[in-house]
Amino acid sequence: MSVLFPKVPKPRGWDYRPIYYDKEKEARKDKLARLHRGSFREAHEANTHKRTNQNQRKSKLMFWIALLGLLLVVFYYFL
Repeated sequence: MSVLFPKVPKPRGWDYRPIYYDKEKEARKDKLARLHRGSFREAHEANTHKRTNQNQRKSKLMFWIALLGLLLVVFYYFL
């Protein structure tokens, strides 16, 4: 019997939940976002991270400049 009439799965049901605009909820969310945006700790940590990266770049640059200068001095005296 299954050869002539194979079992066909039922289609998936429609599960639609409408989303409504809640003006008060949106106002609370905006207010909370404005308060969180002004966090001093996050701004300080972000700036500290940038400063350490800049210091590391400067120290690497100074290392390569010193190495180049040392090589120039060595080549000058030996050649």
